[in-house]
Amino acid sequence: MKRISAILAVTATALLASAASASASAASRVEVGVLTCSGPTTSFIIGSQTDLRCVFRHNSGRVSHYRYRGTVNRLGVDIGVGQRTAIAWAVFAPTRHVGRGDLRGSYGGVSAGASVGVGGGANALVGGSNNTIALQPLSVEAQSGVGVNAGIAGLNLI
Repeated sequence: MKRISAILAVTATALLASAASASASAASRVEVGVLTCSGPTTSFIIGSQTDLRCVFRHNSGRVSHYRYRGTVNRLGVDIGVGQRTAIAWAVFAPTRHVGRGDLRGSYGGVSAGASVGVGGGANALVGGSNNTIALQPLSVEAQSGVGVNAGIAGLNLI
């Protein structure tokens, strides 16, 4: 357990450094809405895969709910049983005009989390349309089941 705590501490430090860097690059972007996703997680000890159903809601107040399917792949320590994940990211883009399909693409960053019954986690991801979209560093992630994860994360939205 000490080893897992040490790995989580190192990953949390890397996550904070990455978040600071991503926040600096997000400064040239505007917050356009929220992407919420949920789905089951399959852990493989040295990684995991989470298949997600996602919805983007625009901040403008107009009705614009764009649906996406996504997959989060993590590489690193990932041990878990019976996990289900729900994630919400603030979405930053170079312009306020985000249309259907504009969030499609690949994102990358770091991730860490833990759960016993219910738990939480954090993800810092950048990518999307020509690497112009940022999903808020330190996104909100809720997990159920028993598990711990720390490592590099990739998200692919279609």
